[in-house]
Amino acid sequence: MKINLQKIIQGGMGVAVSNWHLARTVSSLGQLGVVSGTGLDQVFARRLQDGDKDGIVRHALSYFPLQKMAQRVLKELFIPGGKDAKTPYKPVARPTSKEKRGFHELCIVSNFVEIFLAREGHDHPVGINYLEKIRFAHLPSLYGAMLAGAAVVIIGAGIPIDIPRVLDALSQHASTHYPLHVAGAPASLDTRLMFDPAEYAEAGVVIPELNRPDFIPIVSTHSLATILLRKTGGGIQGFIVEGATAGGHNAPPRGHHAMTVDGQPIYGPRDCADLSAMRALGLPFWLAGECGSPEAYRHALSEGAAGVQVGTPFALCTESGMIQSERREIVKRVLNGEVRIFTDPLASPTGFPFKVAQLPGTLSEPDVYEARRRCCELGYLLEPYLKADGSIGYRCAAEPVEAYVAKGGIRENTIGRKCICSGLMASAGFGQRLPSGALEPPIITLGDDCVNIGRFCTEGRSEFSAADVIRIILS
Repeated sequence: MKINLQKIIQGGMGVAVSNWHLARTVSSLGQLGVVSGTGLDQVFARRLQDGDKDGIVRHALSYFPLQKMAQRVLKELFIPGGKDAKTPYKPVARPTSKEKRGFHELCIVSNFVEIFLAREGHDHPVGINYLEKIRFAHLPSLYGAMLAGAAVVIIGAGIPIDIPRVLDALSQHASTHYPLHVAGAPASLDTRLMFDPAEYAEAGVVIPELNRPDFIPIVSTHSLATILLRKTGGGIQGFIVEGATAGGHNAPPRGHHAMTVDGQPIYGPRDCADLSAMRALGLPFWLAGECGSPEAYRHALSEGAAGVQVGTPFALCTESGMIQSERREIVKRVLNGEVRIFTDPLASPTGFPFKVAQLPGTLSEPDVYEARRRCCELGYLLEPYLKADGSIGYRCAAEPVEAYVAKGGIRENTIGRKCICSGLMASAGFGQRLPSGALEPPIITLGDDCVNIGRFCTEGRSEFSAADVIRIILS
């Protein structure tokens, strides 16, 4: 497939921060809108439990080709009028290495709905962003997104060598698999995740061959781009080259472990991609990380890039999926110089550095973090491990410490770990009601460039739209 060379790729941020509304807006303006695929099964389930008050989810479901599946999901999750505000969201199937039909169906349907809504009302391409480390959901999620016509798949936080093969197979509704690393498992043990679209077919429903999306992995260095290109055999259509100033997960520094006085990792020349080497690969690439300005955009073009990927300005614009009151407060604090971004080497259970905005009432505050009872409700970042009886178990460094240690985890790996799955869900308005009666506290991730969002504001007006972001960057 020939890639669409939009100048701006909107970042696929957080859990539902880059939602269908933001992506639809950006794509309708001629750039590449991208929805976040992270946790879409839970986001979808919680929208239905909240009553789908505007009917938009049910509207999208009416176009889903497998209506028996759609009706099963609706019957299980939809609450007319919405659940009581004091009632917790009901649990849904958690990801595991063993296929769970309910989990797979939820992934298929939720990814279809998000892409369908992002594409509705215009004829421009829409992309979806996944984290490589959240492997359990990859296969059914990709299939659902492709059923809705996703044009681009973007994946970061890992080395997604197998994705091109998977996209090729799913475009033909063929069965496929994905590798799953299981700690302590011998190489001879088959731990692959399996998925066969034929198992979800419905009598009388014929789905034509699907368009194979372009695949654009996120890389931090030219060497990783070279490895991916070589090992995927040409199944990549471009790269996003992301620096350590971008929000969310960052690649760890290469070859050294020096820290600043306040405990942030220090990045050096080895952590910067050689753009001449990127140009030599012969594929389009976009620069990311503090690229939300006209100067950064022009610099990217001068280096041979097709354009830039921009996250933080879109995360703080009016179409963002972040809780609006929270978003406005962040913008106000940023403009007053009251927000600091901390690259936390401990927060994420993945072990990757994770950018955390230091804000009152969020998990960035020690008192809020300590007051929260440790638990792993959603399970997206679970680490599979081989149990003594030969079965596969699951552990998370952010779960209760003794439970993690009992599963063979190292105690020191639990220090400072935060439940970023539930925290990011809360930042988009889907926070769980805890046993204490309180709501799950949010965690906010933004890039270092957030200090410069004043460029999108006008005198006396702190609100700005996605259109403002695009107009100013391209000015």
